[in-house]
Amino acid sequence: MLCKVLKGMKDVLPAESARWRALEREMRKTALLNGYREIRTPVVEHTELFARSAGESSDVVRKEMYTFMDKGERSITLKPESTAGTVRAFLESGLYAQALPCKMYYINAPHFRYEAPQSGRLREHHQFGMECFGASQPSADAELIVLVINLLSSFGLKNLSVRINSIGCPECRPTYQQHFREYLNERKDVLCKACQERAEINPMRTLDCKEKACKEALADAPVMMDNLCDECREHFELLKKYLEQAGVKYTVDPRIVRGLDYYTKTVFEIITETPNGELTVCGGGRYDKLVEEIGGPSIPAVGFGMGIERVLMLLDELGEGECKLQIEEEMPEVFVACLNKSLSLQAFSMTQQFRQAGLRAEMDHQGRSLKAQFKYADKLGAKFIAILADDELARGVVKIRNMATKEEWEAPLDSAPEALRERL
Repeated sequence: MLCKVLKGMKDVLPAESARWRALEREMRKTALLNGYREIRTPVVEHTELFARSAGESSDVVRKEMYTFMDKGERSITLKPESTAGTVRAFLESGLYAQALPCKMYYINAPHFRYEAPQSGRLREHHQFGMECFGASQPSADAELIVLVINLLSSFGLKNLSVRINSIGCPECRPTYQQHFREYLNERKDVLCKACQERAEINPMRTLDCKEKACKEALADAPVMMDNLCDECREHFELLKKYLEQAGVKYTVDPRIVRGLDYYTKTVFEIITETPNGELTVCGGGRYDKLVEEIGGPSIPAVGFGMGIERVLMLLDELGEGECKLQIEEEMPEVFVACLNKSLSLQAFSMTQQFRQAGLRAEMDHQGRSLKAQFKYADKLGAKFIAILADDELARGVVKIRNMATKEEWEAPLDSAPEALRERL
């Protein structure tokens, strides 16, 4: 073989892509029901966009971005996440000057992160996400959380839990960060190298560390929740009331900080229990200063991202009958076979006739014998086979066989599609 797929990348073959489309179909439907319209942004952006938005303390910027110089000597990056690109498009296209809030979603968006492949997330992974610009009230935060829980539950996923936190705003966070930095300095010797760097850049990011020593050292760390300003506290308390109104159970987790530096106030994660422990299915939050940071006016925003591969992996783990995702059939409804090669033109014409009538139709393209065509049609999973033979053509009919019951009947050549549709 000349080459193989790169590490952390994966082909989605035809037999599997039907599940992707089924998932995307339901995600699109949910987005539209909640007033979100689709946006598609380029897979590459200027590196500066992500450096400014994600933050220099984030692992994404420090370790994981696929960044390179193009032929114009510009530093460009394969997008590691879609929020920054969506904000850039929101500003560049002037959507901020239109009626707000502006609600957009993206789907099957490829993201690239140079990291060890994880459970349900490869180096190239795809996301479904939503971004709401111009809504300052916590009702917008709650709307997204409720939406995600309802969507995931509709697929048959269980054991879902909502965890929420508030990480404050530029008004109340600096005082807390200074206090927290002093706390970290007293324990600097036991922190990992990455957390020692984070302690200076963004102390809150240490709370997201997975190293055992760091977790133990930060077990009694001060939390932002105890240092919120009145506005942030009021926002968070109202968010909880909206969730309770919607019947969504939640847990306040003061250690949720998310992996990107642009978050403010609300952050949330949707967690599920697996045999291997907890797994984050979806994460998001509010980023009220990001539009301004990228060069636009002061416009609040909130959003989330959900990994497509991770959701599909969880659906694979469901027991028989538990998965509620409806996958559309893709196999041919009819295969047109001909008794000999001299009838291939008629077979081609009839195949087109079936397709024009909206039926999935296939035919032989290898000059197989009639017996071999039957075997091929069976392998394709065709429901019916239309058999063209000289005698039947002379009488103006085609013989149709039900591949499951072996029942056969004749239909007029000019109305065969309609006759077959009645049997489907």
